This record gives sequence, structure tokens and C-alpha cells, in this order.
Amino acid sequence: MKVGVIGSGVVGQTLAAGFLKHGHSVAIGTRDPAKLADFAAKHFAAEVRSFAEAAAFGEVVVLAVGGEVALDALGQLGAAALDGKTVIDACNPIGGGPPVAGVLSFFTGQNESLMERLQKAFPEAHFVKAFNSVGAGQMVNPDFRGVRPTMFICGNDAKAKATVAAICDAFGWDAEDMGPVEAARAIEPLCKLWCIPGVGRGDWSPHAFKLLR
Repeated sequence: MKVGVIGSGVVGQTLAAGFLKHGHSVAIGTRDPAKLADFAAKHFAAEVRSFAEAAAFGEVVVLAVGGEVALDALGQLGAAALDGKTVIDACNPIGGGPPVAGVLSFFTGQNESLMERLQKAFPEAHFVKAFNSVGAGQMVNPDFRGVRPTMFICGNDAKAKATVAAICDAFGWDAEDMGPVEAARAIEPLCKLWCIPGVGRGDWSPHAFKLLR
């Protein structure tokens, strides 16, 4: 596939490298190309572009920016750049105050999610929540002694979710489809749970969620 990554932070770079590892073509978008100098030197097959150019390049688009700027970042593209495309939403609505006892604060309420806001703003895009509930170090083919962790996903479009589930499988995850976009209200807070050991106790050792039946 051709994948456009919006965001040049650690998550964007990690996922871009993962797609390259698995044989996909990648354009990674940034406001500051200098920020990606080391990445480009290491991953010379990746194209460093603007946000708009990366989105236009991708059959699949990955949104990997801070949650507080997610709407602004997509707004720079215009709706037509995303219409009909699978958009992997790896963002979390972190903000609204300092952590409390190791629990991050969100700027969204309990009965809403950032992805719902994004889907409402870009109704023709096919958003799928994924890769928001684990740290960047474990996003691509993590090693948990042979146990595949679970990646909880959601979204309104079945075909887009099937595409993301296949990506998750290649990246070493068992995708668990939790339903339509409203399920992001439950998936986004997994970020809070995942971060408690690190934020609260300084323990950022590798860990992930596993659904057992």
C-alpha cells in the first residue's frame, strides 16, 4: 500500500518505519522537515512531505499527532484529501489538566471521544481507532514471549476496519473490533490505564493489553 503518515513525532516515525519494514511505500508529513533528518537518513525509502502531500500520497492515512492539534492538522488538508480513505487514528485527547495520582487528564468528557469529533468534522473519511493504547516502543511486532497482544479498534466502516485489522496482524497484534465510532469512548481511556505505571511510578517497561475468552 501507499501510506501517508501525518505527524513526525515518535509515534509517527515508529509507525512509518513499521510500514516500511512490511514493504509499504510511505510518505511522512511534517511542518518541520529538519525534525525528520535522522529518520530520513535511516529510512531513505520514506518520502518527507508536507501534511497535505502525505495525505494525498496515501491510500491509507495515519494520524499521529498530539490530540489537541488533531483537528487543526486535518483542517490544513481539507476534507477532499481524506474522502473515502481509511484514516488510522492513533491520537489520544491528553490535556485539560495535570495527571492525578498517575492518571492522565483528557480534554474530552466521559460520553464523547476525540475520534467522534474527527469523524463528525470529516464525515466522508473512514476513521479507525488503533495504536493509541500502547507505547511507541511496542507498536510494531512487540515481543511478549510468544503471546500476541490485543489491539482494540473501532470505526463505522467495515472495509476500513478490515484493512486496519490486517495491518495489526502484520504488526504482531490480534485486532479486536469493538464496533462503531462511539466505542472510541472506551478505547481512548485505555491510554490512561497503559500510562499509569509510567506516569505514576516511573515504570515504562514494555506492557500491553490482552483480551482473554
